Parts: sequence; structure tokens; C-alpha cells
Amino acid sequence: MTTNARQDRLTHPHTPRLASTITDAYSLEVSATAIAGLSAAAPAIMRGATIAIPYLPNQDDAARLAAACMVRKLGFAPMPHLSARRIGSLDALHAFVRRAVDEAGVERCLVIAGDPPSPIGPFPDSVSLIDTGVFERCGIRTIAVAGHPEGHPGMPASERWDVLKRKCRSIAERGMAPLIVTQFAFDADLVLTWLHALRARGIAHPVRVGVPGPAGVAVLARYAARCGVGACTAMLSKYGISLGKLLGTAGPDRFVDRLATGLTGAHGEVSLHFFPFGGIAQTVAWVEQYRARTAPHRAD
Repeated sequence: MTTNARQDRLTHPHTPRLASTITDAYSLEVSATAIAGLSAAAPAIMRGATIAIPYLPNQDDAARLAAACMVRKLGFAPMPHLSARRIGSLDALHAFVRRAVDEAGVERCLVIAGDPPSPIGPFPDSVSLIDTGVFERCGIRTIAVAGHPEGHPGMPASERWDVLKRKCRSIAERGMAPLIVTQFAFDADLVLTWLHALRARGIAHPVRVGVPGPAGVAVLARYAARCGVGACTAMLSKYGISLGKLLGTAGPDRFVDRLATGLTGAHGEVSLHFFPFGGIAQTVAWVEQYRARTAPHRAD
């Protein structure tokens, strides 16, 4: 395949993506307590890859900052989460972002409302964090916000679209680049439909689609329930999960295959964000195996 032919295939609005390229430039979700696993798997991960550090209630700012510093030391780009309702004050927000930039070279953050039903401080949602001006003043270049292809239990679809557009607009108006990172999903067709609706609404920013890494069926079902992912039995079955076989394991092969087949240039810039529920090493190994399986499609 010539360079021009390959480029046309990747950018023409109606041409499917190559399955072997969909895992290029993937990112990973890694908690502060899992940095040792990231360190062990680091040689197999592309240098400069984005590593998202979730804002978990049992970890303090010191732990998250230490994790971000270690991610940078390993040669990756840390992207700490900030949970609006868990931040007690504007000073606390500024102190964390300032230190993250100065000590870990952080250039991007992901902002979410968070799980608590009411805020402990002045920030009820992610928009209120963005609108403080703290991020651009501290030197943050990219702000990631959440997308929900399979729905959100606390917000109807029309409101979700309005909020997403507002967040992206505010980020761009403040001179930063919006990025959309979706909740992990099980139904690739729903993701493709959501991406089409996203672009139809004029939201053209890059998207990272959340993908569960290979893990035990029971583990995947538990995370889905905990995170409010709308994973019904039929949806899980499409992913390759049988709730009657909870002792088995499942990987994202079907999901990623279908996504790769369905994506075209019309869907815009789309990459993958892995949630390594079964372990970082297992997810990285799966990526390598998937690339090997689809490698013949790379041949010129």
C-alpha cells in the first residue's frame, strides 16, 4: 500500500480504520497504589504515553502528586484527575495544580464532578473547576472531561450534551485544548452511535474511548455496577461476557474489533483509554497480542 493510499484510507470520511492502528497512542488509567505495576510494564509501553491518575477517596493529594512524579520519571505524561466535589477550597485546588505542574511537569488534567452527592467545598461540578481560571494560570494546556456513551444514571441525554458542550467551550475560551475521555464501555455500537451524535453536534475535539482491559468476568461486572455503567446482560454478551460463567475471563477483542471496523474519518480523532481492571501487565500484554494478530494489515 502506498503512503498516499494509506493516508486516503485513514482520512476518507467513509473508510474504516485499520484494526492494527487503533491501539496506537493508547492511554492507561493507573491509581497511585498501582505505580509499581506501571514501572514493571513500562518497557512495553510507548514512551510519552498518557497515564491518568484517578482521584480516589482513600488517597490524599500527597499520594497523587508522588504518583504523578513517578509517572513522569518513567517517561510518561501524567494526567491527574480532579474530583470537584471532593476539593475543599480554591486554595486547595490551586496548591495541587501548581505543585503538579512544577514537580511532575503535568500539562493535562481530567476534571469530573465526583461521586459525593454534595460538595465538601465550593465546587459542585467540573464546570465550576474549569471556570476558576486556575488551570490556565498554572500552565495546564489540556483539560479532559468525561463522556458517557452508555448513559449516566444521574443525568438525561439532552442535559449531558448541553453540559459537555459547555465544558468544552469554556476550556477552549480559556486557551486550553479540550479532550473527551469516555467512561469504559461494553457495546462498541453504542460508542459509534455516540461518536456520530457528538460530531453531529459540532463537538470536534479528540476522544479517548474507555476500554476495560482483560479481567475476570466477576471483576468486570463489579466495576460496571460500581461505576454506573449501563451494562445489561445483552450488552455484556456482545462484549463476550456471560454472567452465568463468573469464573471466566474476558478481554476487549470483540469490542476493539467492532470499533475498528466501524470507525471512519467522520468520527474524528479517536483513540483508546484502557482501564486495566485485571492488571497493568495483562492489559499491556493484550495490546501487544492484538497488534500481532492484526499486523498483516500493516503490510505495504
